[in-house]
Amino acid sequence: MAATGKCLCGAVTFEADDVDPHIHGCHCSMCRNWSGGPMLAAAAGSVRFRGEEHIARYASSDWAERAFCSRCGSNLFYRLKETDQHIVCMGAFDDESAFELVGEIYVDEKPPGYDFAGDHPRQTGEEFLASIGQQPGAPQS
Repeated sequence: MAATGKCLCGAVTFEADDVDPHIHGCHCSMCRNWSGGPMLAAAAGSVRFRGEEHIARYASSDWAERAFCSRCGSNLFYRLKETDQHIVCMGAFDDESAFELVGEIYVDEKPPGYDFAGDHPRQTGEEFLASIGQQPGAPQS
């Protein structure tokens, strides 16, 4: 599906194509530190940004970066460097009604204070890393 979105202050806007409406929740410590809780995000085939000069990027690992608006601090996306795959934060989309939570990762790091409802796959960090061909015990991104 196609989708549009923006940061809180509107300095960064985007149009995305081939957005997967199936979102995942990540409970890893890095996502929780970055977003203040679990990261809910959707993969996009391509993303075109306006206000690119307001996008700050943080290389969170050798293979991924996280981006946010430098004016308001809104988290925008997680990007896999090698494939240029954007995983867009759900809260940045203008219309979140089409999204459905279909899985959770790093459930072994999830704090005990919350649980997501629903019957969907839940993977530990080790299981998730193995599923994407990374070595368990490898640094998070």
